[in-house]
Amino acid sequence: MSRFWMRGAVAALLAVAVVVVSAGFLATRGTDRPAEGATGAWETVAVDAGPLPTTRDGRSGFVHPGILVSAPQLDFVLGKVRAREEPWHSAWLEVVRSRYADLSWRPEPVATVECGFYSNPDRGCTREAEDAIAAYTHALLWVFTRDGRYAQKSVEILDAWSGALKRHTNSNAPLQAGWSGAMFVRAAELIRHTYQGWAPDRLARAEEMFRTAFLPLVLGELKGYRAGNWGLIMLDAAVGISVFLDDRPSFLKAVETWRLRLRSYVYLSSDGALPKASPDDTYTTQQLVRQWSGQTRFVDGLAQETCRDFLHTGWGLSAAAHVAETAWIQGLDLYAEARERLTAALELHAGFDLGEPVPSWLCGGKLTLGIHPMPEVAYNHYVTRVGQPLPRTEQVIKANRPAGPAFFYAWETLTHAANPR
Repeated sequence: MSRFWMRGAVAALLAVAVVVVSAGFLATRGTDRPAEGATGAWETVAVDAGPLPTTRDGRSGFVHPGILVSAPQLDFVLGKVRAREEPWHSAWLEVVRSRYADLSWRPEPVATVECGFYSNPDRGCTREAEDAIAAYTHALLWVFTRDGRYAQKSVEILDAWSGALKRHTNSNAPLQAGWSGAMFVRAAELIRHTYQGWAPDRLARAEEMFRTAFLPLVLGELKGYRAGNWGLIMLDAAVGISVFLDDRPSFLKAVETWRLRLRSYVYLSSDGALPKASPDDTYTTQQLVRQWSGQTRFVDGLAQETCRDFLHTGWGLSAAAHVAETAWIQGLDLYAEARERLTAALELHAGFDLGEPVPSWLCGGKLTLGIHPMPEVAYNHYVTRVGQPLPRTEQVIKANRPAGPAFFYAWETLTHAANPR
């Protein structure tokens, strides 16, 4: 048994623990089971399907589908799955065997999603986040199989929530809206631009849900201390919703906020002696150090939550990459702006996950390891598209494939592994 596998197992257990505490995901729907009709999963892939359509809105200029995944990216993956090539084949099997792929899935919408810290109370929080993952999973299954039942199931879930949801409340409302909004809107974008069976009135209702129950929260401020991953996850949802709604002003606002929040989340020596403050707050030196868990020495790639744990740090880095990926599809290269910051963060944290000794000055010499999710999206851009080696990140990713779903991320080995499109 390799140490990489063991570290991956630890990361997975930590992720499960957070899921159970924060949302109870794994306790609510039973054990994993194959999707209905998914026996011999790879044979269900659409062999004779033509390329997915790509359109550009004449008013906003946005490319569709264009939230985290594009039509050329998905066409590339389909070819790899058809050929049963790795790692796409194993990642595909993970999807179709997932409980989220079950065609008997029944959405459980509520009008008010009330989420306190760590989803306590949990009034609709687990329901919403789970249903969002299921909606995106079925949208992907539709794209890859062209089996209309999967598109219909994704539409069923989206319609159920758009017909019920009015608001998110309590202390975790912005984060909950970020988690579920990011996932729901990816499903909605794929269905809207690849499937003809979504009734216009229900589509309009979904637009209204994203416009009123999600966007004001995920584009809002975070006054006072909040874990840095919050703001980046919220912006992941905000950028996606803006593209879905063809809302260019909201997109530009989210991008500009992302630029400020990323530099306050990941440190570079060019920032000065101390990290940058969050765009929502003005901190004294003492307050800023406290926000960084008492850290007083900073190195390139250190994140605001490094001393908390690598799980939440991974959330922040992944959400930042999601924003950059959607922007890339839309013709804006945020990756280039963030290259030094993001690649330094990936390699620094991957190195410790691989067993590099922790210096005494860093987090008191103790780190809670296990970066999660695997940073497939950022890694793919910098290594596959740009050609920049990230050797430590590569080892961690390849030891832990295929990546699974939770909260605001799902199936990224399938969609983004070695994808040049």
